[in-house]
Amino acid sequence: MTSEVLTQTAPATDRGPGPDDVIVVDNLWKTYDMGSEQQVHALRGVNLRIRHNEYVAIMGPSGSGKSTLMNLIGCLDTPSQGQYWLNGHKVSELNDDELARIRNKEIGFVFQTFNLLARATALHNVELPLIYNGTSAEERLARAKAALTAVNLEERMYHKPNELSGGQRQRVAIARALVNNPSIILADEPTGNLDSKTGVEIMALVDELHAKGNTIIVVTHEPDIAEYAHRVVHIRDGEIASDEVSRRVHK
Repeated sequence: MTSEVLTQTAPATDRGPGPDDVIVVDNLWKTYDMGSEQQVHALRGVNLRIRHNEYVAIMGPSGSGKSTLMNLIGCLDTPSQGQYWLNGHKVSELNDDELARIRNKEIGFVFQTFNLLARATALHNVELPLIYNGTSAEERLARAKAALTAVNLEERMYHKPNELSGGQRQRVAIARALVNNPSIILADEPTGNLDSKTGVEIMALVDELHAKGNTIIVVTHEPDIAEYAHRVVHIRDGEIASDEVSRRVHK
């Protein structure tokens, strides 16, 4: 059994985004102009469909295009060509301000480097996305506390990042990703700065989030991390090389 692989002969837009689709990518290209009439095609006509509550790993060697694809899926960049729908919104044609609004509402990011404000408490770090979208102070506080409780950090919410372990910092980052109830959680090498034992704990937490109904996309170069996912998409030379159910599902 393998997952559906969308190709040029069966483009992702044949039926447009369906009711269960969170991400639909059709013929997505990203080309960088390097000057002297030289161009680098980081993505070459990628087609991809990810449905609600899927758990997908995107893998590929350095230079494969996986980071470019992550940036486009995360609304951090715009494609040179092609179409992209996120939770029913056609985002491939939005300007930077519109992308920022969609990004804050629809995507929860978890980064390898945590990306926490050093002088802010865990609670304030988790509140930040809600501050940006104008949520009232009372609701911000309640939702941030609930998110930290969900990752078992209720007793550490007034600590600053330098008072937390690496695993606790990543839990703060996951709580921040959850606080807006996003359509997807996009994790970029989420265990890259953690020891193996803490990495296992963080991936167990990601498993719990998926079990609760979250759509998870993990970008990684580590096969053992990719195996936590239920579907593994391999990128090579800017194209999807394979799209398969992971070995974990077969066990």
